[in-house]
Amino acid sequence: MKTLQLLRRRRALLNCAPFSNDQSADRSMRSAVSRADGSDEFVNQQNFDRAVAALVRLVPIPPESAEWFSEKDLVAGSKWTWKKMVRNPAVLAISIAVVVIAGVFVFQLFGRLNDFPGSATARRLLTVAASTRPVMLDPVSTEAATLSDLFFMKHGLEHYDVPDEFADFRTIGCRVFDDEESRRIAQIWLAEKRMQLFLFPADRNMKTGAVLHFPGWRYVHQEGWVGAVTEHSGVCFMAALRGGDKELQQYISKPKE
Repeated sequence: MKTLQLLRRRRALLNCAPFSNDQSADRSMRSAVSRADGSDEFVNQQNFDRAVAALVRLVPIPPESAEWFSEKDLVAGSKWTWKKMVRNPAVLAISIAVVVIAGVFVFQLFGRLNDFPGSATARRLLTVAASTRPVMLDPVSTEAATLSDLFFMKHGLEHYDVPDEFADFRTIGCRVFDDEESRRIAQIWLAEKRMQLFLFPADRNMKTGAVLHFPGWRYVHQEGWVGAVTEHSGVCFMAALRGGDKELQQYISKPKE
């Protein structure tokens, strides 16, 4: 096959084809050389290239010019610096993703360290407290401690007792409802700082059914609300209000570490 019959791309490859017998690493070059090998045009081109190469080797190179070719790599490769790596969009995107993932992991880790049996239910009830209005409760004006008898006699709820810290607070309403897990929840609205109280069953061990006790008072937070939770006789009590821990700490003892 003659060179003129080759495709334009292959003819361009042959114009810069090596004149040595070493096999080229480029597949397209090997294919073009294989097709043109033995043709008069290709042989003439090789002979011409060899002659030019021999002539170049005979030309003397001044010592001052030879210094430019003393190194193997004439053009130094670009080195990666910290500044270039930081400015690289891919590296920057990966770094941001890693930081976000690490932040979420740390946030969840600290959240789990502060968890206690019933904390998930307490947070959901804080959302209930934020959406509750006084008209949604049955009007009851009495001391909070007396409502335990009402919960037992009317709803059959045992140990739904308000702790001594909140026993003397005046109420303006209360109700009993079932949550999404069919647990009986007692809700009390106090006149004091529009505070709300909740009583709900404590979490239990899924295998043995034993109550999961926890000591002292624990705090939960949700949507700007804070709740102080304690457990007694298998029932959790939570005092909730909009604000921070300090506003509840004035009514209860400090939580045990």
